[in-house]
Amino acid sequence: MASVTIYDVAARADVSIKTVSRVMNSEPNVRQETRDRVLAAAEALGYHPNLSARSLAGSKSFVIAAFVDAALTMDHWRSERGADYLSRIQLGATTACREAGYHFMVELIDHATPRVRQEVGNLLAALHPDGVLLTPPSADDVVVLELLASTGTPFVRLGPENAAGGGLRFPTDDRAAAGKMTEHLVGLGHKKIAIILGEPRYAASRARREGFLAAMAEHGLSVPETWIQQGDFTFSSGVEAAEALLSLADRPTAIFASNDDMALGAMAAIAEAGLSTPEDISVAGFDDSSGGRFSRPQLTTMRQPLVEMAAFAAKSLIEGAVPVDCDQDVDADHLPASDLVVRRSTAPPRA
Repeated sequence: MASVTIYDVAARADVSIKTVSRVMNSEPNVRQETRDRVLAAAEALGYHPNLSARSLAGSKSFVIAAFVDAALTMDHWRSERGADYLSRIQLGATTACREAGYHFMVELIDHATPRVRQEVGNLLAALHPDGVLLTPPSADDVVVLELLASTGTPFVRLGPENAAGGGLRFPTDDRAAAGKMTEHLVGLGHKKIAIILGEPRYAASRARREGFLAAMAEHGLSVPETWIQQGDFTFSSGVEAAEALLSLADRPTAIFASNDDMALGAMAAIAEAGLSTPEDISVAGFDDSSGGRFSRPQLTTMRQPLVEMAAFAAKSLIEGAVPVDCDQDVDADHLPASDLVVRRSTAPPRA
């Protein structure tokens, strides 16, 4: 049986081949009635446009790529705890791409290797993506930003630390969100609050530290250096940091971990020490991962609108709303704030 072609769709919809092509390529300036008729004809005939042919027919590749940190992502996969941050980025971007007939691809970037320039250059040459979505730390990697600019590839940056580097920037409110979580703990009556910091290469880690310390200072609460523990966003680092905090003679009554994986690690260490959360020590996290929703007790956390941000970022790239020379922050209307999600892992301290 002969395969269905664009000519068959055009004949059934009673339109030109050019109109069918414009509809299949999600191009503007096609009347909705015509668009619906073409799509209905394509569905009735079982027509599926060939991605390679579409790419050869014009300058588009119909591919949106995301660059994510290889080290942290691989650590999460090897620990079999999943990569919730990446999963939500994928959900948002894939949904937007699917609706527009695009493909979404995730590429792991090893920022520690001296070959990062060659690695990223090879990726761009092979994929020719119509746009790239950068997550931290790619969002601030000078080499990555230079290569994207030199190849004329539009890009958006999620949570960049610095404005320099161009692109369409999606700043996150990590500092304000961390302050909001700290206010929650202080409001419960906690005065002795410790923090477990995230991977220092990430701007979000520094912003959450600043937000925590600023909120504590506003209430006149001191934070000894021993209550500031370094983690790296992994479950195991949360365990180690909590163990160090529990060994202190003057231990805190609450722990604020810079992400949910470390918070869950802290809860595990507390249980291993024969203590209870939140009866003995309250624990709060950041990100609202699936693990925090199913833990016992369920984890108090900050929910970031990553799905919505990734969807809007991908849609902006698809619709050509990010010019090659773009250098601006996204409109604030498209940046929903993080939400405080209060669950059972936080409670007032014991008298």
